[in-house]
Amino acid sequence: MKNATVLISGASVAGPALAYWLGRCGFAPTLVEIAPRLRDGGYAVDFRGPTNLAVLERMGVLDDLRDVQTGGCAMRFVDETGRQLLHLPPEFTGGDIEVLRSDLSRVLYEHSHDRAEYVFGDSIAGLTETPDGIEVEFEHGAPRTFDLVIGADGMHSGVRRLAFGPESEFVRHLGYYVAGWEVPNHLGLVGESRMHNVPGKVAGVAHDHRDPKKAGTTFLFASEELAYDRRDPEQQKKLVADAFVGVGWEAPVLIEELWDAPDLYFDSISRVDLPSWSRGRVALVGDAACGATVGGMGTGTAIVGAYVLAGELAAADGDHREAFARYEHIVRPSAQRCQKGGDRTGKFLAPRTVLGMRARNRLLGTPFLLDLMLKEGRKVTSTMDLPDYRFGA
Repeated sequence: MKNATVLISGASVAGPALAYWLGRCGFAPTLVEIAPRLRDGGYAVDFRGPTNLAVLERMGVLDDLRDVQTGGCAMRFVDETGRQLLHLPPEFTGGDIEVLRSDLSRVLYEHSHDRAEYVFGDSIAGLTETPDGIEVEFEHGAPRTFDLVIGADGMHSGVRRLAFGPESEFVRHLGYYVAGWEVPNHLGLVGESRMHNVPGKVAGVAHDHRDPKKAGTTFLFASEELAYDRRDPEQQKKLVADAFVGVGWEAPVLIEELWDAPDLYFDSISRVDLPSWSRGRVALVGDAACGATVGGMGTGTAIVGAYVLAGELAAADGDHREAFARYEHIVRPSAQRCQKGGDRTGKFLAPRTVLGMRARNRLLGTPFLLDLMLKEGRKVTSTMDLPDYRFGA
């Protein structure tokens, strides 16, 4: 096997999935993760359509994920007094299987850790390609040399920055920001989320299926691209709070909980587009290659992409040039179709006008149109002819 040693950056979804498949077909994967341990928290993520489910079944993780699935969450849009304006069923947001991102990462780690070396609390600081491999410098660990390096480190990929260029060249802001944090379930929600709109903004809260006393928020607002420190949660909290000054319903209560929240998720709604997903001995997978922050079905794309990338490397006997080209040829068309959903997410959740809000509520309040949207969403994830690779045990 040529190019047997593979360094993977990122231990969320695509990274552990890729490590699992590479380990099964004779490669020696090492996975480096900047966090000191598997990450807790995070939004629920979902899988839709037979292609996603087929890969999960071939991995042997489908039953494990069904054991921890959330069951989806109905979405109820309300006015300032709490009166219902629109109700969307759980399958609209939850797909075929919905799980917390932290539960997904844990299951993937459990299935891959005996096939790969995991290094937590470190990150890649430098990459130097040579004729025979890649010399890798780490923030903390000693330098090492690998045959290949794979960036599975998300929308803000460090590997992509080192090997391809600055983030600004490949990540396009789509006009919205999204935030979330944990709060007490003071509304007594069970199996649903409640969302309140004003033009260009939505404040929402949903129950935590693991603990009925807890809930999680979703706050989204329209904005030009903001300059802020991604490592400064206090600055991010102020951006969210300032954006929702004057918004009624339960927003002031939820914002009050924000100031003491230990774990804040905050990011732009953006999309990643690159002319090529590989350069020399470096390739990208998942959000690093083709991310869309919310609504782009990125989790399913990451799982499928990891499967195809490993399968093509095995089929090419480690020839990275052939394998990287085949992997991108197979996955890119489907990934780009899924990304289009992310282009519309902000406009759907937080229309910028009262007229837009009313039109959404009227259209999706029609059962026929709602059913049509659900069917079209499944078609997007069902258009790839999934290769059947021969992996080892």
